[in-house]
Amino acid sequence: MTASPHIPVLLDEVIAALDPQPGDVIVDATFGAGGYTRALLDAGASVHAFDRDPDAIALGRTWRETEENPPRLTLHARRFSEMVAALGEAGVARVDGVVMDIGVSSMQLDQAERGFAFSADGPLDMRMAQTGESAADFLNEADEGAIADVLYKYGEERQSRRVARAIVAARPLETTGDLARVVRKALGYRPGAPKDPATRSFQAVRIHVNAELSELEQGLSGAEQVLREGGRLAVVSFHSLEDRIVKQFLREASGANTGGSRHLPRVDAAPATFTQVSKAIRPSEAETDRNPRARSATLRHAVRTAIPTREAA
Repeated sequence: MTASPHIPVLLDEVIAALDPQPGDVIVDATFGAGGYTRALLDAGASVHAFDRDPDAIALGRTWRETEENPPRLTLHARRFSEMVAALGEAGVARVDGVVMDIGVSSMQLDQAERGFAFSADGPLDMRMAQTGESAADFLNEADEGAIADVLYKYGEERQSRRVARAIVAARPLETTGDLARVVRKALGYRPGAPKDPATRSFQAVRIHVNAELSELEQGLSGAEQVLREGGRLAVVSFHSLEDRIVKQFLREASGANTGGSRHLPRVDAAPATFTQVSKAIRPSEAETDRNPRARSATLRHAVRTAIPTREAA
């Protein structure tokens, strides 16, 4: 296999959480540049790797050409929200681990033509699957209120209405540079400020175009369904919206959300489908020095119990 071109975030911590053994079957729900998959294969596990980005799948196919026969890497050119159906079609009922690395990959960020970042000008695209509505389609066709709602909900942009009004007035927007300039002007950005305000708007539009938060919710539910008793789940997220969903899912799945405050009566906890829920794990200073993009990463992991999935219960 060729070496992964990008540095996987929290790799040692993720592999320790999954504890892969020879013969294990593990789902890499977000294949990307293949960093986690490479480590899992090296540990002797078989991997079912998912990615909706055709570029990532093309990379994985080059790996397959040099793997042993039969290969231990099975590629699924699908969203990870479809893992239950895809694994069923592959004849896999239960797996030993699931890892999810949420959000845009370094490989996508580094390609200006994909339109995910404003560090280099490129078409205003942002589509992980390279099909469907693009960022330009949304920003040039949606009404001002819908744009403002997306910026506020997914970018936590407090001046979302001002930015949305500026976007509508500047139409048509064609490039990442167009969007960045409009947002900066609307928010009074000064070069050299510690954080570019366009970052929040880019995050919001990307999450909306790719339905990332609903994908995450469905992916977590799918992992609960396919993990065997003792199977391990590891999720790396990169901003508070994602981490909040993961944290809430694990609290509910482990029976920790029982209320009990003076404002909320205590309820009996449902049988826990996950146990050994970790606290938030963040990169070391040494890792962030090597890979600045790891700075905002958070890992949470847990172990599946024998309790049936909550949907089936």
